[in-house]
Amino acid sequence: MIISDFDISRLQPASYDIRLDNYFLIPDKHRTPVVDPVMKIFPTYQEVTLDDDEVFILHPNDVILARSYETFGSSNLLIQLSGKSSLARIGLIIHNTAGIVNPGHTLQMVFELCNLSQIPIVLRPKMSIAQLLFSPLTSEPISPYGSKGQAYHTNNWQVSYRSEEI
Repeated sequence: MIISDFDISRLQPASYDIRLDNYFLIPDKHRTPVVDPVMKIFPTYQEVTLDDDEVFILHPNDVILARSYETFGSSNLLIQLSGKSSLARIGLIIHNTAGIVNPGHTLQMVFELCNLSQIPIVLRPKMSIAQLLFSPLTSEPISPYGSKGQAYHTNNWQVSYRSEEI
C-alpha cells in the first residue's frame, strides 16, 4: 500500500481521509455548446491552479473535475472512494461513478465534484474531501491494472471518456 504524505491522524477505523489538491478542470460553457457522447463531443476545460491560501467557489449545479492531494495505490487491495457525510449534507457530491481504484494502479484520484445545493460551496486546497476504503483480494489479479489493452493505465486524469464504451 502506498499513500503519499501519509498522516496517521487521517487514518480512521475502516478508512483513510484524503484531501483536495489545488488543481481543477472547469468545463468551458462558452466553448462547449453541447455534449454528445455518441458523437464524441465532449467539453473543453479551463485549467485552474490555486495557491494554498486561495479558495474555489463551486456554484449550485456546477460540475467540475478535481483531484486528490495524495497519490495512492496498492498491488493487492481494491480501493474504493467514498464521500464524506458532512460534505454530502451540504450538497457536495464527490464522485458520480468513478469510485474504484483497481489493484496495480497508483494515482491521484479524480473527483467529479457537483454542488447539488442552492448555495455556493467553498473548496480549499488540502481540505479533507473523501475517504478511501480498502478491501483485500482473495488471490492475485489475473490482469493487474495497467496491463496491455486497458485504457486508463497512465495517470492522465484529464481523460474525460473512454471512446470504446460509448
